[in-house]
Amino acid sequence: MNAYMPYVLCTVLFCIGIYAILSKKNIIKIILGVVIAEYAVNLFLVLVAYKAGGRAAIFSETEVIYPESMVDPLPHALVLTSIVIGLATTAFLIALAIRLYGKYGTFDVTRMRELRG
Repeated sequence: MNAYMPYVLCTVLFCIGIYAILSKKNIIKIILGVVIAEYAVNLFLVLVAYKAGGRAAIFSETEVIYPESMVDPLPHALVLTSIVIGLATTAFLIALAIRLYGKYGTFDVTRMRELRG
């Protein structure tokens, strides 16, 4: 298997999310596109931190772990933070979609533009 295949698949997943954001007219599908693109970025950060045979950067008194064999913990911390922020963003987008549906009676963006008022 090619070493770059996970990165290519991550890029394809991100492009699918961007496609859904830009081309879909349904608010729910747009929100799903945002979520897909967000998780593609999280996957990319985890892939950047991956090292074959790598060890967690945890102190151990019984075993000597050399720094060159450790994985980078910073991208993992960024992903944890991104998951929390993404959850809040998704909750906000869903609440906004519910309010828009209550006002306009549809999830279609083009129909909302027609019903401006």
